[in-house]
Amino acid sequence: MRLGVIDIGSNTVHMLAADVRPGGRPLATTSDRTVLRLMRYLTPEGAISEEGVRTLEDAVARARAVAESENVDALLATATSAVREAANGPEAIDRIEALLGQPLQVLDGETEAELTFLAVRRWFGWSAGRLLLLDIGGGSLEIAAGGDEVPDAAASVPLGAGRMTVEFLPHDPPGEVDVERLRAHASSVLAQVSPAFDALPRPDHVVGSSKAIRSLARLVGYPVPGWSGIDRMLLPRDALGSWIPRLARIPASARQELPGITPDRTFQIVAAATCLHVAMTTLDVDELEVSPWALREGVLLRYIEQLRWGDEER
Repeated sequence: MRLGVIDIGSNTVHMLAADVRPGGRPLATTSDRTVLRLMRYLTPEGAISEEGVRTLEDAVARARAVAESENVDALLATATSAVREAANGPEAIDRIEALLGQPLQVLDGETEAELTFLAVRRWFGWSAGRLLLLDIGGGSLEIAAGGDEVPDAAASVPLGAGRMTVEFLPHDPPGEVDVERLRAHASSVLAQVSPAFDALPRPDHVVGSSKAIRSLARLVGYPVPGWSGIDRMLLPRDALGSWIPRLARIPASARQELPGITPDRTFQIVAAATCLHVAMTTLDVDELEVSPWALREGVLLRYIEQLRWGDEER
């Protein structure tokens, strides 16, 4: 069957269509994204402005149209931190559900971390051993760790690249003082959740799975020895740290000329790099591997599991 996933995030509305079967690997047929950057539409009270909600509705309508053109058998629609935490989130959700004609699954941060961890586990396989996952979105940073498909520990903290850009890096390019303020804030936030991960056995692989992390890996990383292409990239903490001051000195309009930095990430990449570097430092990670699978694939995989169990019960 063909499934569609509409992922309403802080940065984009992303529609992924894939052919799936129980026990099989999802085979993507179409991937379509609309850039939102919802954080720029937040009011001082923490609500999404009317302009922002209309922009969101337009993006969701486009995603639904793409799904219909792909003749999907089922459409799964999810929303993450930007909509979940907005002061007018319930109203925005009602409008999106009316547009879709179906319920919207609003993921809490821990569920978001667990689903992303599931996707990464399936991508790397059981032989990879224990995994530690880092995923930076526009509104939040997810961390999960464990040796199975369900992590032993999972956390979501409000250190997304879009959120931190708005709150700490309002100038273009940002000054050194603002970057250091963000670094100190990220350290304080991560110190609250790091003990749960420090108590676990050391991971065999540390994985980064978001678009921002993939962009940074293309900028400062290198392929896994014996592999080529972006599917198996390594991102060293030292190289990332050395690039942060350079990124912060470059205007956003010029950052997209750098390898791996796409126009939709150019405004937020300094905050993403800073928060990722702090997370790697806090969790004592020297290097991480990049996974091409993330939340959307996790949603697909969980749905396939439910289909399989439903078939077995019948």
